[in-house]
Amino acid sequence: MVWVIFVLGAVLSWGAYGALLHMGQMQLGNPLKALLCVGVAYFLIGVIIPVAGLSAQGQLSGFNSTGLMTATIAGALGAAGAACIIWAFRTGGLPVYVMPLVFGGAPIVNVLVTMAIHPPKSAINPMLYVGFVLASIGAALVLYFRPTA
Repeated sequence: MVWVIFVLGAVLSWGAYGALLHMGQMQLGNPLKALLCVGVAYFLIGVIIPVAGLSAQGQLSGFNSTGLMTATIAGALGAAGAACIIWAFRTGGLPVYVMPLVFGGAPIVNVLVTMAIHPPKSAINPMLYVGFVLASIGAALVLYFRPTA
């Protein structure tokens, strides 16, 4: 159950991400400056720490090409998502709108992509589709009853 602590860390990090990214973008005055800052943070956390850790473990070699390509594509998707959020803010979206839509839609896309990669071994429970509808309704409710700024 230790994984739940890391889930909580992701929820807290990504939950604060949009609001702080929007604030930083407004303070910097240019979405590309904000994206550059995101890239620097990705580099520091996503490159320096793993290189140091893998070096300490003596495992900085032995990458297979399939895993390397898949993980790199996943990283590119993460960076593209950050860029899309930045441009959503740049073109008038506010965190109170953008982030509920992103975090309401992303779990649905995640399940669909995961099902495509790992096809279900048995019939899909119809409650999954109820969950899709409820996730969409949840995002809509968050948007509808958002606090006024």
